[in-house]
Amino acid sequence: MAVIRSTNVIQQRVVFVLPYFDGGGAQRVALNLLRGIDRSRFAPAIVVFNEHGPLSQLVPSDVEIHSLNVHRLRHALPRLVQTLRRIDADAIFSTFGYLNLAVLMIRPMLARRPKVIIREPNTPSASLPQLAFTRTLKLGYRLLYRHADVVICQSDLMAQELIRDYGVPETLIVRLPNPIDVLEIRRLAAEPARQSGTGTRFVAAGRLTFQKGFDRLLRIFRNADASSRLLVLGDGPERAELENMLRDFGIQHQAEIAGYEEAPWHWFAGADAFLLPSRWEGMPNVALEALACGTPVIGTRESGGLQEVSMEVPDGAVTLVDMGTEFLAAMQRVQPKAEGTLRPSLLPEKYYLTSVVRQFECLLDRDVT
Repeated sequence: MAVIRSTNVIQQRVVFVLPYFDGGGAQRVALNLLRGIDRSRFAPAIVVFNEHGPLSQLVPSDVEIHSLNVHRLRHALPRLVQTLRRIDADAIFSTFGYLNLAVLMIRPMLARRPKVIIREPNTPSASLPQLAFTRTLKLGYRLLYRHADVVICQSDLMAQELIRDYGVPETLIVRLPNPIDVLEIRRLAAEPARQSGTGTRFVAAGRLTFQKGFDRLLRIFRNADASSRLLVLGDGPERAELENMLRDFGIQHQAEIAGYEEAPWHWFAGADAFLLPSRWEGMPNVALEALACGTPVIGTRESGGLQEVSMEVPDGAVTLVDMGTEFLAAMQRVQPKAEGTLRPSLLPEKYYLTSVVRQFECLLDRDVT
């Protein structure tokens, strides 16, 4: 139920549903939106499978966290229904495909009909075939996505696929840029960090999973200039395999898997280029953060909405090529930076946090009755 303060301003109760507080880009997007919305008009809360994880530190102290204390969706559903009934939200926000389907499926079980805003995190044609239960997920998209009140997309390509392949009405789809806290990122990147030496310095970051393609980055890095260095920031299920690859390829003196870092942006700022070897993406948050640090990005053609970003930024800020010899050639064209200062941001203003949060608030205010 909406909360009424003594000022007679009615607050909407907005619930953000997340699986975990791990270091993923979708979680950062949700938490940036949650942190930014106007507390005089919105009372946010979080429902999460498990409250542990590095990004839990980003949750403001005034936000209730409702942990379901489970690890998988099949165990979460009964508790999710009970918790959402108890909170009695005005609006629910979700940004993971399988959770979007779960929220839409259980909405009829809730005491009243909350507004449901879902955000699609990846380009469906690339992401869904890689997942377990692909056919079930595709059927769920066709049957349930059209019943959301708002479907947020990060690129025109994503929007076109949802309309064409899954029957989502165009009237439900909204393009909303990823919210990047540029001012905070640049404050934390004010003193760029750089691996020692005189050669080219590259950085990459993300969950160490098959999707992110770090294995194929290491394969081509075997042929990089001997003076170049690669720093990979992140953790995940493929870390041990990637570290074995470093040893097998004999490049452990040139490339390092450094683990997850809560504030990696000083490394982004100190690099000559940020590398994005992903096999598929929606809109890669880390690439936008690198641009906010003034660091150019070399990414794969499979990098989803980054293609559209490349048309909005200065020439040379984003280079998209096929993974393999083209990617290596793009890396070899990078020149080491001479100065140790923070470069101007390359990110368009439409991605700045304040602008995106205001648009999100308009979606929460939208009349969907």
